[in-house]
Order: sequence, then structure tokens, then C-alpha cells
Amino acid sequence: MPRKTFFPNPQNKPTGFSPATKAGNLVFVSGQVSTDAEGKLVGRGDCGAQSEQCFKNVEAALQAAGATMADVTKITCFLVNSEDYSAYAAVRLRLFPENGPASATVIIKALVSPDFLVEVEAFAVVS
Repeated sequence: MPRKTFFPNPQNKPTGFSPATKAGNLVFVSGQVSTDAEGKLVGRGDCGAQSEQCFKNVEAALQAAGATMADVTKITCFLVNSEDYSAYAAVRLRLFPENGPASATVIIKALVSPDFLVEVEAFAVVS
């Protein structure tokens, strides 16, 4: 099965990985952090605001691959501070108020930048 890669912002393509990869009807979204389309940090020090931006980036990657948030079947969240879980969970609940996807949250020591408090990756099945 051939693999296709997708970039929601072709003017700001990352190197070494794809924001979204599709194989058949499966879409895999790379971990998304709280940067905007220009690569600038959103929500410095605010896990709720960063979570919002992470999910916006997940949604943009899904759309580039022909999927929507309704197609998401699994999300994984990486949090630097366990105290931030409620802020992240509130955003997740707002986006998935009923029958949300399978979910895991992992508390980690650090992300790629000390400014990042949260990272979210997703898997989707497109029917």
C-alpha cells in the first residue's frame, strides 16, 4: 500500500518528517506543538492555549490528508507538567464532547523546546 505525505502549510515544510501520512484509509498525524502557521509559539506558559493550538495543527494536518476531527480514533498527549492535565483535558472535552477517541496522556521530562508544555499526535480512519 503506497504511503502519501501531506503538508498543511507548504510554505513552512518541516524537514525529516511529515505532519500527516496516509496509507489506505489510515491517517497518522505527527506530534503537533503550539506553533502557528509561521512557526511562532502560541500560548507561552499557558497549557490551555497551547493545547488549543496543538489541536488546530492536528486538524490542519488531517484536512490536508482528506480527514476531519470526526475521523480521529486515537490521540496521544505528551505533557511536561502533570498539573497541566486539567487544562489540556478541558480542551479535549470541548473538541470531543461525546464518544471521544481512544486517548492516552503521558507525562514526560521535556519536549523539543522548553517553551512547549504539550504535544498531541493523532490517528484517524477515513471511511
